[in-house]
Amino acid sequence: MICLALAVDAKSLVKQFGSVRALDNLSFTVKPGEIYGLIGPNGAGKTTTLRSICTLILPSSGKLDIFGLDVVSQASEVRKILSYLPEESGAYPNLTGYEYLEFMAKFNQKADRDVKSMVNEAVELCGLGSRLKDKAKTYSKGMKRRLLIARALMTHPKLAVLDEPASGLDVLQAYNVREIIKRYVKTYGVTVILSSHNMLEVEYLCDRVSFINKGKIVIEGNPRELKTNYNSENLEEVFAKVAGYV
Repeated sequence: MICLALAVDAKSLVKQFGSVRALDNLSFTVKPGEIYGLIGPNGAGKTTTLRSICTLILPSSGKLDIFGLDVVSQASEVRKILSYLPEESGAYPNLTGYEYLEFMAKFNQKADRDVKSMVNEAVELCGLGSRLKDKAKTYSKGMKRRLLIARALMTHPKLAVLDEPASGLDVLQAYNVREIIKRYVKTYGVTVILSSHNMLEVEYLCDRVSFINKGKIVIEGNPRELKTNYNSENLEEVFAKVAGYV
């Protein structure tokens, strides 16, 4: 039975890679329907955290539940209710955009939705129009990202894990992606964990933000509250102060 109390419940997570401790007693929670930002410098443990949530990496110790499902003992069930967009993901280059969406829809088909409706929704989401008839290898990085965002959301996951969702997009494309995410959360109740280096994106999208450094959550809170508490004009300044750069 799936518990609806928390979308993500991480308790004292440790992940050891040889002599490197990527996660060091990491604990945090994410509420259903929330957009939660996970922010920090490169090598801070963000990607390890996201991959642990998506059952791609097993924690060395600690407990991690996704909607009440344990990522270790119930990994196959966890995978059924989430969608993951890695920062460096790509589409099959020799498939057209439409063929790629259709293939992924068949692969992720759910009982309550048919392939056609999923693909039609993805077509509308990505906004690539007639370019969907072209092979993905002819797409710009921005076009590929829009295709992948549509792929990640067309399944209506309970949890969408998005690593740098607007990476490589110009200003207007990035704005469109952010609006898509906002609308999806409101319309379908999707929970989102977002990792991004774009603080404008984080401030606009996230209900709560945590700053992770050296495998630990250093601070956490609503973006507006964090700026007030640290007497800062933006989140970049907040995190610079927390990291000791200001």
